[in-house]
Amino acid sequence: MIRCIAVDDEPLALEIITDFAKKVPFLQLVGTFQNATEALRFLQEERVDLLFLDIKMPDITGIQLMKSLKYPPMVIFTTAYGEYALEGFDLEVVDYLLKPVPFERFLRSATKALELRSMSQQKNGDSSNGHVNDYIFIKTEYKIIKINLEDILFIEALKDYTKIYTPHQPVLTLRSLKSFETRLPAEKFIRVHRSYVVSLNKINSVEKNTVMIANQSIPISDGYRDKFYDVINRNS
Repeated sequence: MIRCIAVDDEPLALEIITDFAKKVPFLQLVGTFQNATEALRFLQEERVDLLFLDIKMPDITGIQLMKSLKYPPMVIFTTAYGEYALEGFDLEVVDYLLKPVPFERFLRSATKALELRSMSQQKNGDSSNGHVNDYIFIKTEYKIIKINLEDILFIEALKDYTKIYTPHQPVLTLRSLKSFETRLPAEKFIRVHRSYVVSLNKINSVEKNTVMIANQSIPISDGYRDKFYDVINRNS
């Protein structure tokens, strides 16, 4: 499934995208926003694979929103103004949809996004046989180090850094927590707070709104509680 959101200041345009997304089996529309600021807040908190983004909006344009993201998801621009097409493609977006968008054109664009994601997965690991790498390489200070996934206890977002905790020693890197969330296998790691991603295999206990890992107490925030307990209950 491709997790996607739609951002457009026109309610009718959002209704059309919502209806189209329901017809595409590999799309999971997890949010619609008329306000670019609200969409930006959601993107900072949740994993999103694909963004259907209007270009001409009040306050913040779609292009400004995309440029503000350090690690933007795949983007499909939707707009009634054809003159933005060239700039859209210069930003290496997946596609450019001109309103009114017919469903056949929407489906072709979504399929292109699916193919691009499959190609990306094959570069990072052989998705054809279900294999993904069991390690990651992290740039820290003046070197690149290899970290085995099984060694990761949890990951914490700090002000300017992200800290990876292992049984050996923590590792600091400038990569964002969201980039780790999207890169790590979902069956092994889960986000429990805007500042924490934890390894499911390393959880010692769960008590109310707290996860215990290696004698460390990690909070579970309201925005991630339901998803976390769904995973826990499925494995209990």
